[in-house]
Amino acid sequence: MGPVLQALAATTLRTLAVIALVLAAVVALAVSLFKLTVFGAMALYFVVWWTLLFVILPLRNQVEDDPARIVPGQDPGAPASPRLREKAILTTLLSSVVFLLAIQVFELAGL
Repeated sequence: MGPVLQALAATTLRTLAVIALVLAAVVALAVSLFKLTVFGAMALYFVVWWTLLFVILPLRNQVEDDPARIVPGQDPGAPASPRLREKAILTTLLSSVVFLLAIQVFELAGL
């Protein structure tokens, strides 16, 4: 995934900080431009984020090929390195774009 994304996802705290900053900015933008409530914006954002998480999770997964690293009971299709922090940040960024586009469409449609 890129070196910038790897740097942002270096630690769990850094990952959570990036996600919180992006979420705060997107929710503030939605509240100010589209007259959503904070709770409504966060609820819709969560639905978009959760849906896109399941789209992004399987991307670039490689199964463990080294038999020495496979433990008893491990699923043979389990990824060797799932890179969950990077995928959380990627999901947050993609969700922000989809969320802002969705609320524009909802506003144009009168929803």
